[in-house]
Amino acid sequence: MSKNDILRYGAPGETAVHICVDMQRMFAEGSEWKMPWLERVLPNIVSITSTHPERTIFTRFIPAQKPGQGVGMWRHYYVRWGSMTIDQLGPEKIGLVPDLAKFVPPARTYDKHVYSPWTGSDLHQQLRSAGIDTVIITGGETDVCVLATMLGAIDWGFRVILVTDALCSSADETHDAMMNVYMNRFGEQVETVTTQTLLESWQGTRHRKVS
Repeated sequence: MSKNDILRYGAPGETAVHICVDMQRMFAEGSEWKMPWLERVLPNIVSITSTHPERTIFTRFIPAQKPGQGVGMWRHYYVRWGSMTIDQLGPEKIGLVPDLAKFVPPARTYDKHVYSPWTGSDLHQQLRSAGIDTVIITGGETDVCVLATMLGAIDWGFRVILVTDALCSSADETHDAMMNVYMNRFGEQVETVTTQTLLESWQGTRHRKVS
């Protein structure tokens, strides 16, 4: 066990929710945004989700419908990434990978059009209303949407637990760099643990569903 593989504030309990970031078919299958090692971390994410599916939220990144759509710089973004728009991909590619889609329901999806699920949404209010104070984060990409999800959770005052072997990216160099940032620069506000360490603490009880 590394010095970082510790839940410093104790086992997550009834006030914890698992947010799995953007584990969608468009990132797993043949596209310009494919994450080559998504499949490597998928079994760990399945293990965490299967422990508490009713406490799991799957975010989904919803791209523009067609090339050139979007507000401001997002319009330019979808000129560059026209191949990743819904018209080009097909709407089925927006869905979760099959190994995770089977958990919905009781798990639920939360759609977003930008990197962060907290921007222009009431997600934080939904979680607070359900008594949630802890967010367990898995998914991808480590250096984009996971980063945005983590920063928003910190800003809203949630306890943040990142599961290090349940995160993935399309670039090893920036993944490694961000993991160093998470473990050090954000060391006071982010706990970084392995799937095994998390499940040893989170397996024992069943919790009410987050609605």
